[in-house]
Amino acid sequence: MVLPTGKVVGCDPLVPHATPFVDSVVPGRYQLRAWVAVLHKDGSEWQRRITALQLVIADERAASWTMALLPDQDVTSLDEDDFFGYGVDSGTGTLADQVALEALSDWEYEQVEDVFIPAQIPDDPIEAVIAAVVEESTGANVYVVGSGWGDGVYATYVGRTGDGRIASFVTDFQVAPVG
Repeated sequence: MVLPTGKVVGCDPLVPHATPFVDSVVPGRYQLRAWVAVLHKDGSEWQRRITALQLVIADERAASWTMALLPDQDVTSLDEDDFFGYGVDSGTGTLADQVALEALSDWEYEQVEDVFIPAQIPDDPIEAVIAAVVEESTGANVYVVGSGWGDGVYATYVGRTGDGRIASFVTDFQVAPVG
């Protein structure tokens, strides 16, 4: 994942917005991990879903977690079980640089469709991860992943090391066992 500005945005990349989280990182290249849940039903594997998307900034264990916030959000305004998150309307999510999402928002629908919407969605969610460089001059790219159970609102969290450095951003796609 290329972050030319270090301004991280969580959003539905097929309906992008480019408002970055308050927390930013040093521009650079970082690893993006899609975490997969293997769900079982009646004692056998039922299906697989992407349960979280993690942008790894420092390959260190997070000592603490806070909600990733936009500039106008205040966690003290939330009730105990509430959260801020990004809306998903196309069943996909991403963590990407502000530059990449601004560039993607300038694409024609046909180009977005050709690059990011497969004719046949694979059964394995990892095979369905699609990546493309969307801003050539900086190399800014976007990875599109299936968002848990699809459309909804998903929170992103910032993990920090013991000395307060950002270790990762993680979007929780709220995949929990069913049945």
